[in-house]
Amino acid sequence: MATMGNVIVLVNRIQRACTVLGDHGGGDGTASLPTLWEALPSVAVVGGQSSGKSSVLESIVGRDFLPRGSGIVTRRPLVLQLHKTEAGVQEYAEFLHTPKRRFTDFSLVRKEIQDETDRLTGKTKQISPVPIHLSIYSPHVVNLTLIDLPGLTKVAVEGQPESIAQDIENMVRSYVDKPNCIILAISPANQDIATSDAIKLARDVDPTGERTFGVLTKLDLMDKGTNALDVLEGRAYRLQHPWVGIVNRSQADINKNVDMIIARRKEQEFFASSPEYSHLASRMGSEYLAKLLSQHLEAVIRARIPSITSLINRTIDELESEMERIGRPIASDAGAQLYLVLELCRVFEKIFREHLDGGRPGGDRIYGVFDNQLPSALRKLPFDRHLSLQNVQRVVSEADGYQPHLLAPEQGYRRLIESALNYFRGPAEASVDAVHYVLKELVRKSIGETQELKRFPTLQAELAAACFHSLERFREDGRKTTVRLVDMEATYLTVEFFRKLPQEVDKTGTGNPSAPSVDRYADAHFRRIASNVSSYIGMVSETLRDTIPKAVVQCQVREAKRSLINYFYTQVGRKDAKQLAELLDEDPALMDRRQQCFKRLELYKSARDEIDAVAWVR
Repeated sequence: MATMGNVIVLVNRIQRACTVLGDHGGGDGTASLPTLWEALPSVAVVGGQSSGKSSVLESIVGRDFLPRGSGIVTRRPLVLQLHKTEAGVQEYAEFLHTPKRRFTDFSLVRKEIQDETDRLTGKTKQISPVPIHLSIYSPHVVNLTLIDLPGLTKVAVEGQPESIAQDIENMVRSYVDKPNCIILAISPANQDIATSDAIKLARDVDPTGERTFGVLTKLDLMDKGTNALDVLEGRAYRLQHPWVGIVNRSQADINKNVDMIIARRKEQEFFASSPEYSHLASRMGSEYLAKLLSQHLEAVIRARIPSITSLINRTIDELESEMERIGRPIASDAGAQLYLVLELCRVFEKIFREHLDGGRPGGDRIYGVFDNQLPSALRKLPFDRHLSLQNVQRVVSEADGYQPHLLAPEQGYRRLIESALNYFRGPAEASVDAVHYVLKELVRKSIGETQELKRFPTLQAELAAACFHSLERFREDGRKTTVRLVDMEATYLTVEFFRKLPQEVDKTGTGNPSAPSVDRYADAHFRRIASNVSSYIGMVSETLRDTIPKAVVQCQVREAKRSLINYFYTQVGRKDAKQLAELLDEDPALMDRRQQCFKRLELYKSARDEIDAVAWVR
């Protein structure tokens, strides 16, 4: 059966692993969603400057290791994890930022805290919300996680911004606002509890007092004839948990480097021999406080196990989904790499076809070319100018040469029609180009929507280039075919159309062919020619309006659906193993993301297994 503290040891290990992976809230503003680190309860130490916070922590640890001095000393949060070891094992400390270095000299721990603070804030009185993580392994501690926060203050001193008081309070609140945070409120006994900065803040965030433990320091410094019984017995300010009194080392003891074991013994003697506090001696002192916090922390963790497990399972699902999106690591052999490339192309091709067939948006723009752009372009062709009276007269006269036409100006008709039909080349080619640009955009869009391709920028680029090469070939075929349709109309005129035209009659209306013929040089004659040509051009326009889209779809759209990446397949088939590996060269950022995702997934799965193993312990 698990022993007392196993759950806290587990939580400490998980929190440390979360921190290594950057998967923590920590009050530094880096996390926007609840993380496993935040879901695991911890103890935040809150108090005003010179309230004795550092001395309380050192008493719990049993070592001098915190920087001391006047004014603000703690300028970054210190996440302190205590690990109880077997008796006889040498004590040591480790910092997260120097994981391979063990500190056995705790004066060097103090110096490293100061140096690491200065590295981020400079040698000033500035503060930073980025925490320092310290683990201490000792047989003289209980399993516990404590977060030492900068002391609350009311005014700025030289070298500090005017907003320092609010900045510190905001930083402290970022920790104690969390419902999983246990608040260790430190107040000096030689000040009125009503003025305690720690109690005021704790009351704001925990009005019922269920998360707050009150600690009263400096009991030995109270004026003679006074005591703190009203506070310690809960009459002055009631909490759901009992108040604990602490007697810290005096400045003289600190200066003389009095051993912590001796200091703890003196503290016990103070309470046992005190007329005021002897009846409370069994639940006073730093050793009792550490055990009380450890027991409560373990109880809180056990109570939160269902919600923690739920968070872990939900996060595992999200991470596995992300791993699927990112993709698994690439195989090293050429056959597997070629297979992967072909599979990725298949997914891309499926998405591209969905855009054309209507499963995804974009293909409708091709219909817009045929239904809007082409008819509009046909309507804007300058046939009014081409069939103006002056131009018709000029073309017909030039077609006659020196011999005026007798019955009908056939050459004039042909020249007017053939030169008019040339205007259809522009809309035909414009339709081909418009569809080409739509297809290119759909290729870009489809590559962007192929999630599996995002990890391979080189493959994306080569696939896009090969697709564009194919589309250029399809466009050239489309242009040739549509222009050929126009040329076919100009090459052979529909005879039946002209046979149905009314014949010229003489002015007398007698129908006598020997009578004087109509005036073939009058304006009405040329207007009739222009009208006949316009009717024929209109008929051809209607025909091309139907046949140009068919040619474009046949040569471009259908070919894109059928053989868009055939050219790419040809290129890939010629690549050797080295070239395939280069083709599947991943984005370094994505590789880092996969590695982080994999490590987090392993962490959460391990945490789930370990939590399940201790969840049954009562």
